Amino acid sequence: MTNELGWMLDEVLKVPGARHAILLSADGMLRAHSQGIGRDEADRQAAALSGLQSISRSTAEFCGQETSPWQQTLVEFVDGYVFLVAAGAGAYLAVSAGQDVDMEAVTYGMHKLVDRLGKELTSPPRRNSVPSRPADSGTA
Repeated sequence: MTNELGWMLDEVLKVPGARHAILLSADGMLRAHSQGIGRDEADRQAAALSGLQSISRSTAEFCGQETSPWQQTLVEFVDGYVFLVAAGAGAYLAVSAGQDVDMEAVTYGMHKLVDRLGKELTSPPRRNSVPSRPADSGTA
C-alpha cells in the first residue's frame, strides 16, 4: 500500500478533537491512513471496522426495513467516539475522536471528503491475480 490518499484523510482531522482516519475496503483491507496512526495499527483497525460495518448492516431489519441501506455507525466510548461511514461501493471511512469533539463537524467533514473523492474511494472487488491462459487452438 502506498497510502496515496493519506494526505486527504488528514483533512478530516482538522476538526479539534479528531484523532485518526482510515479508509478501508469491505473485506477489511487498509486503503489509506492519516499521518498520526501507524500502518500496523491502521491495518488492525481496518479489519475490526470491517466487521463492525458488517454487523451494523445486518441490523437493518431492526430499523423496520430489510433493505434499508447502511450509511453510518457511531460507537461511543468513555473517552471518545468512532465514526464509520460509507465511502463508495465497497469502501468505508472511519474517524476516531476524543469525547469533546464536535460530532456534527466530524460527520460533515467525513461526508464532504467522501463527496470530494468520489470514485477514488470506491474499492472494486478483488480479482484473481493469476493471468488467464489462451484457449487451445486445437492444432497439433
